[in-house]
Amino acid sequence: MQRRHLIQAAGALPALSLATLAARTAFAFDGPELYAGEKALYAEAQKEGLCVSFDTGPEWANWKSLFRDFKKRYPEIELTYNDIGSAATVVALEKTKRRPQADTAYYFAASAVDAAKKDVVAPFKPVNFDKLPPVFREAEGRWFTIHTLNIAFLVNKKLVKNVPTGWADLLKPEFKSTVVYLDPRSTGIGQVLTFAAAYANGGSVDNVQPGTDYLGKLHSAGNVLRVEGTTPYAKFLKGEIPVWISYENDGLKAKHVDGMGDAVEVVIPKEASVAAPYAISLVKNGPNSNAGKLWLNFIMSEAGQSLFAQGFVRPAVPGTPLSADVAAKMPAAPQIRPLDVVKASERKAEVDKLWAQAALGK
Repeated sequence: MQRRHLIQAAGALPALSLATLAARTAFAFDGPELYAGEKALYAEAQKEGLCVSFDTGPEWANWKSLFRDFKKRYPEIELTYNDIGSAATVVALEKTKRRPQADTAYYFAASAVDAAKKDVVAPFKPVNFDKLPPVFREAEGRWFTIHTLNIAFLVNKKLVKNVPTGWADLLKPEFKSTVVYLDPRSTGIGQVLTFAAAYANGGSVDNVQPGTDYLGKLHSAGNVLRVEGTTPYAKFLKGEIPVWISYENDGLKAKHVDGMGDAVEVVIPKEASVAAPYAISLVKNGPNSNAGKLWLNFIMSEAGQSLFAQGFVRPAVPGTPLSADVAAKMPAAPQIRPLDVVKASERKAEVDKLWAQAALGK
């Protein structure tokens, strides 16, 4: 049927039928709203029909399940994505500033701070925004944390007799030539674990030297097997690393998904650890702002937050209910400190210098 015939046919429908069709489209989900105004926002988002979500690769952090459940709840909104990395996302937003292509952007929170400075993201406070720790959100909502990655000891029990429970344990002679971690000068994880070591040894994000001093002691004791420049996940899976100081989710993935099973113990060190925030933003002047807001609200809702936990990353919203199975894999760890990425970023040069002096004698 030609387009004009379709229009004529639609014009011949009774007004009541059109209203009924519109209602069915606008309110496709049943039951109560996830938050006040959800259905009204969905109705506005349908006029756009699309949300472009930058850097949300489906296999990372369980985005595929969030895509699935978002589409199930809002079938009239198409959701597209890319997977280009945090720094590249900020570059892409800046290059397309005059004519934005994305509606939302996801990244390590240090990149979110950069995006806000470059004025490529817009203020928006989603549901549960005020529940986040202040260091996990920009005051006006230009970025906010949606999940964290936490520093842990990933221990191959086939290679280590006694599982270390804290930072002090790793200094013992029995851990000679067992510890691997990433270079703080060139990797985000390396920077984050240095702050974790600082908190564990009486320091903080404002006083990182106790962390670099600790790592220096680890080297002096001969307990560092090597420092890596890129993630050694494949080496860990092959059984080449006894103790890897990395993110908790790497160990949980190795244990529950990639076949290592009970050979892996994932330990949040008892003295202290830090939570590295991963954030998201509404893009300034994005083409589908209502659909973008609908997506961000879903991500921050109880439904969205609980799906992150199923992907082995911890929800940012405190008190997010978890199933017994998921909670058993990620037990409560009150010693985890939220990392202030603004302050941490300001201290990168200091971390680089102090670590080189302590670990390499430079």
